Amino acid sequence: MNEMTREVDLANANKVKLVDCDIHPAMKSRDEMTKFMPLRWREHVRDFGIRTASPLYGAMPYPRITPGNGMRRDAWPPAGGPPASDVAFLQEQLLDGLGIDYGILQALGPGGATFNQGLGAAISSAMNDWQVEKWLEADKRLRGSICVSQEDPDAAVAEIEARAQDKRFVQIAITPRMLEPAGRKRYWPIYEVAEHYNLPISMHSAAYGTRANTGTGWTSFYLEEHFAFSNASQTAITSMVFEGVFERFRNLKLVVVEGGFAWLPPLGWRMDREWERMREEVPHVVRAPSEQIRDHVWLTTQPMEEPEVNRDLYDILNWMGDDKLMFATDYPHWDFDHPEYAFKVPLDPALKHAILAGNACKLYGLE
Repeated sequence: MNEMTREVDLANANKVKLVDCDIHPAMKSRDEMTKFMPLRWREHVRDFGIRTASPLYGAMPYPRITPGNGMRRDAWPPAGGPPASDVAFLQEQLLDGLGIDYGILQALGPGGATFNQGLGAAISSAMNDWQVEKWLEADKRLRGSICVSQEDPDAAVAEIEARAQDKRFVQIAITPRMLEPAGRKRYWPIYEVAEHYNLPISMHSAAYGTRANTGTGWTSFYLEEHFAFSNASQTAITSMVFEGVFERFRNLKLVVVEGGFAWLPPLGWRMDREWERMREEVPHVVRAPSEQIRDHVWLTTQPMEEPEVNRDLYDILNWMGDDKLMFATDYPHWDFDHPEYAFKVPLDPALKHAILAGNACKLYGLE
């Protein structure tokens, strides 16, 4: 970031000071979503349920989402319901409490991982209607993510087309744990329409998916699962680079959410080294992998890697590009980050503003 950019960032600091790129809205009951589904699919869920690859649908296969374990203890609304299910309390505790100018909703649902693709598309569409009615209509500071069933690209494209004119939706949400590697051509129609509408692709780690976070299946402990959040993200980026996604879609933007970020520079270094040795195998890959990553990939701060020597964080930010990192709280989860305490090192005022607001404003077109 050059000095001129820093001056501009400081000049804009008075406009938008804080953007939260990872808020997880919840439902008080599944009826909030299912009321937006056609009768056929409501009856299907009632009679046959929802089949996904997750061993336990309705509860994550690890204890973090069970009552009292996976959430901030103070995030339970006084009026009842699970954390982040009450609009007024979320406004009070998060948006007003931290002075958030914009909050990006990451609505985690099973649509993209549902084996019945017709049902998956219906769930995704209902999740989007639910975001509009409950959240986007209630607070102008909130922005939505278009949920799609990526295993049915035609349905996904149709859903994106239906939502793209609603500027309250600022990105497209898909899982990094797809049925096939993320770079495969079956997903290219989604990337094409995303590029057309200048909508970033958001890949939120964990959540739902058709694969486990590891390459060998489900883990024994939540600790392993939590540590492996970055695995799926790295696999998706590697596939998209070497399959030629970023060569074909030169304006495509990818946002990796809740997967960490310190691993990105060494991933690019290793990919560059292997590409230099074996680039004849992938003649369609013209630009160095690290260059593609630098041009196309954004990341969020939570979970924040904390080096043993705090000042080493400066090197990480320099290697990855501090203009590609965006702040996230991960509200209302237990590992929530507060903007004043997330960084264990002092940041230059312009750099701090870029991470807390400026980078997200530029990516999402927020003012």
